[in-house]
Amino acid sequence: MAQRVFSVILWPGLITAALVAALSFGTLGAVALRAESFSALSRFDWMAVRFTVVQALLSAALSILFAIPAARALARRSFPGRGLLITLLGAPFILPTIVAILGLTAVFGNAGFVSVALSWAGLEPISIYGFHGVVLAHVFFNLPLATRLLLQGWGAIPAERFRLASSLHFGPRDIFRHLELPMLKEIVPGAFTVIFLICTTSFAIALTFGGGPKATTVELAIYEAFRYDFNLGKASLLALIQVAICAVAAAASLKFRVPQMGSGGLHRVVQRFDARNTSARALDMLWVGLISVFLLTPLLAIALRGAPGLLDLPASVWSAALRSILTAIGSAFLAIFMSLALALSALRFRSLEIIGMSSIAASPLVMGTGLYIVLFAVTDPADWALPITALVNAVMSMPFILRALGPALSGAERDYGRLSDSLGLTGFSRVRLVLFPRLRVPMGFSAGLAAALSMGDLGVIALFARPEAATLPLQIYRLMGSYRMDQAMGAALLLLGLSLALFYIFDLWGRRRA
Repeated sequence: MAQRVFSVILWPGLITAALVAALSFGTLGAVALRAESFSALSRFDWMAVRFTVVQALLSAALSILFAIPAARALARRSFPGRGLLITLLGAPFILPTIVAILGLTAVFGNAGFVSVALSWAGLEPISIYGFHGVVLAHVFFNLPLATRLLLQGWGAIPAERFRLASSLHFGPRDIFRHLELPMLKEIVPGAFTVIFLICTTSFAIALTFGGGPKATTVELAIYEAFRYDFNLGKASLLALIQVAICAVAAAASLKFRVPQMGSGGLHRVVQRFDARNTSARALDMLWVGLISVFLLTPLLAIALRGAPGLLDLPASVWSAALRSILTAIGSAFLAIFMSLALALSALRFRSLEIIGMSSIAASPLVMGTGLYIVLFAVTDPADWALPITALVNAVMSMPFILRALGPALSGAERDYGRLSDSLGLTGFSRVRLVLFPRLRVPMGFSAGLAAALSMGDLGVIALFARPEAATLPLQIYRLMGSYRMDQAMGAALLLLGLSLALFYIFDLWGRRRA
């Protein structure tokens, strides 16, 4: 891109980079100023730190362990509905957390399908709460992501290598050793660290299934110290520890390669001559069936139990839904604007993209804590609950959006940059006429992803919102707390429908006339 283009469009990216840095590191500075000595942390707080790391390690390990045979089965089998199942695995973040929690409760809870079946068999019902409940929920959320990442790796192995292996009379062990194992060594470490990072910063799952000294994460400890005790010093110190854990995990993830979530190779089944026997075919279909049942049963339970509850939703749920929609739309537009501005500026200054990705090492609850401390000195933070929620969710979405917009923007500038220079297209005219039409597809997908993530947020809004100004996820959590499960199921079904609708509308806008 010519230098004169940046004279017009560079400043939005610089402002965005400064804003992201302030939210990622400035809020950390705000909480650091309020932090007391390490003696302020009790034994139970250090237990929360240990619980956070242990559950994240175990959740990531189990997600990868079960994803390997599932992805292998999907990579070498063709069956009806395979494309739809892969599509569902391609969007694990669209599902609101509170919806998944209710679905898991409907299946594994005290009155769930599994517990009822155990009661019929004369056995004690299982409890989903505590350490095993947190791990189960995290595996449910991250198993699709791990499977998708590994499936991308299998799809990247050229089909010619499998043909060559067949001509050399390779057996299943030889193919695994020479073709599949090298791919797994490249992908598994990066996928593991990404899932570990997600499990470390999880809030809603720990809030619902955790609790108590033995099942409290750092995120939940920050929330409790801040919301119930109003101990800003303790919350600040816990926030610093949380950022340190996230920074270590993010630094580790940067050392490993994680494949892009593209579609190349995923919908073409490679001929696997080593897997034509009956036992291999039965084993593959068993894994496909198990992962399908595990992932789709909670969603089916939400649909079955939530449909009757839709007719009995209180007015507070509908007003909360409206607030969630407005917040999600605002967050999506804000995320796209900031990401596009930063991506344009990063064409000249590559370091700006690193600043945009820095929010992956920060926790939204830490950002919320820092913003609360800053706003508390000048105004009532509750008055800014929805704008702050939209802003934090937009910043937390930026790492995913930059990964989608960055390559598309670089490709468009590489293909049409010199022609645009020769025609004198600069500044916003260049963006509007040349770049924007070629960015509509990733922009639409990214906006839908940002809106869906914001719709399901239960972290920042739980810090700021007054009882009468709750969003839909927070209202669902309150219905669960008051044991109004039928209404909670109905509200969860409403949240799921609204999230999918927003994602579809934004994605459709991007694909139309692109």
